[in-house]
Amino acid sequence: MTAALPKITIVTPSYNQGRYLEKTILSVLDQRYPNLEYIIMDGGSSDDSVDIIKRYEKFLARWVSEKDGGQAEAINRGFKLSSGDILGWLNSDDYLEPGALKIVAEHAQRFPEVGAFVGHGRIVDATGHETHYIRPTNLSFETFCNWLSYGHFAQPSCFFRRWAWDLAGPLDETLNCALDVDLWLRMVKQAPFRPIDSLLSTALAHSEAKTVALKHHSKAETVFVVARAGGADFVRKPLDELAAAVTRYEMHVAKILSLPFAGLVWRIARTFLGPPRR
Repeated sequence: MTAALPKITIVTPSYNQGRYLEKTILSVLDQRYPNLEYIIMDGGSSDDSVDIIKRYEKFLARWVSEKDGGQAEAINRGFKLSSGDILGWLNSDDYLEPGALKIVAEHAQRFPEVGAFVGHGRIVDATGHETHYIRPTNLSFETFCNWLSYGHFAQPSCFFRRWAWDLAGPLDETLNCALDVDLWLRMVKQAPFRPIDSLLSTALAHSEAKTVALKHHSKAETVFVVARAGGADFVRKPLDELAAAVTRYEMHVAKILSLPFAGLVWRIARTFLGPPRR
């Protein structure tokens, strides 16, 4: 039975995420999927991440802990080391739902012509409270171009075939936030996507997560990759929204600086901050 199941590769990129990493690892291993290749790419963490990885290394296909160029490079390197038929990456603060890999494998067997599968995903806060539940909509290039309004899906709930990755990959290592959107925009031109009507993953939204800490940067980078992919006609609205947000920020700062003593405090602060960066 194992030989009939597609080999699934999961790559987890991680850096100093020790407080979340074990739950991520266990969510993969507890799948009990018999044809699993699990690879962890740690960026040379200085916390307890390596100790956690070593605790489970006998269940891993391989793991690495060394300095890298960031998330995209770590994932690209992981996939280069892999041999799976179905690929996916799971960040070290996200986790798979029980039975997710079995569901993906069943769909991969039923629909051999499909290049990527996307299931439901949810986002929870630090207390475990569900803040968002995401069902994939029409999985097309046009929909992905509207990523910031209604076209998004949960990255850890997406699994794609090796041949789709070979056609569309690798990830752009110059990107910090929208590296997944950039890949989907390229992949959907090469391979059909298909939704899976099941919850496959949960993402944790915490203060250190890029989607939270770099929210505005993420929006700007998404606009860039959509325009670069040929979706320039779709980015006017998000650009207007970003411009409005900057205007509100400037007005807020101006109001603060108009308060008594605010200008003096700002001049004193600048002596410590130094000249503005070029």
